[in-house]
Amino acid sequence: MTYTTTPDGTRIAHQLQGDGPPLVLLAGQANNHHWWDRVRADFHPARSTLTLDYRGTGDSDKPHTPHSTELFAQDVIAVLDDLGIDRADIYGTSMGGRVAQQLAARHPHRVGALVLGCTSPGGPYGIERGDDVRRALAQPQPGAARQALLELMYTPRWLAGHPGPYHTLGDPRMPAHSRRRHLAASDRHNAWDLLPGISAPTLVLHGTDDLLNPTANAALLADRIPGARLHLIPGARHAYFEEARGHAGPLVLDFLTSTSTRP
Repeated sequence: MTYTTTPDGTRIAHQLQGDGPPLVLLAGQANNHHWWDRVRADFHPARSTLTLDYRGTGDSDKPHTPHSTELFAQDVIAVLDDLGIDRADIYGTSMGGRVAQQLAARHPHRVGALVLGCTSPGGPYGIERGDDVRRALAQPQPGAARQALLELMYTPRWLAGHPGPYHTLGDPRMPAHSRRRHLAASDRHNAWDLLPGISAPTLVLHGTDDLLNPTANAALLADRIPGARLHLIPGARHAYFEEARGHAGPLVLDFLTSTSTRP
C-alpha cells in the first residue's frame, strides 16, 4: 500500500500490481479497490493494474468536504503524477465509469484507451433506475436492502454458486458522511457536453439485464463519444465484469491490445 497526497492535502491510498503498460481500474460508488479483487489478475498477462481507494473509502482520507466525479478524476491524476505515469489506459465501472469520462474529457493526453462499464452520462439525458429499484434499496431492514443489491448485481444462478464474500456492495468501513458525499458525487455527474470531446478509443460495456444502471445508458454513451464501440453482454446484471469475467475480461484485453497496436 502506498499513498499520494493531493493538492488539497487529501491522502489517497493506491495499489499497483503486475508488469506491463498500466491499466487504471476504477471502482463503483462507495467502494474501495477490493471491488476488483476477483478479476484484476485476469489483466496481468498483458497489463499492470493500478487501483485506488477513493477519498472517503478504504485507507484513503475521509474529509468532510464536497466530492465530485471531477474531483475523483483529479485524484487519479495526482496518483499518476506521483508514480511518474504519463499515460494509462482507463477502465471504469459504475461510478468509476463516470470518473473515467471526466478523465478522458478533461485530461485527454493522459488517457490511452478508455473502457466504460455499466455506467451513465448522468445529467438530464441519463436514464435513471426505476422507482421499484429505489424502493428495494431503501428498505429499512438492512438484510433486505443488502439482498436487493445482491440481486441487482448478480443473477440468482451465479449467487447460488458463489456464496461470497462479495466486494461490490460498498466499503463496510466508510463513515456515513463519506457515503452521503459519494452518493451526491454520482448523482450530480453530468458529462453530456463533455462526451463529444473524448478522443481516446472507447469501448462501452453493459449487461443486458442491468436494472441498477439501466442498459439504455450504454447506447447513449456510445452514440455520444466519437467512434465508440458498444458491446452488450447477454443476461448480465450490474457486476457483469465479475459474473461474466470469462467474456468481459478477454474482450477488454483484446480491445486494449488492438488500440495499442494501431498504426
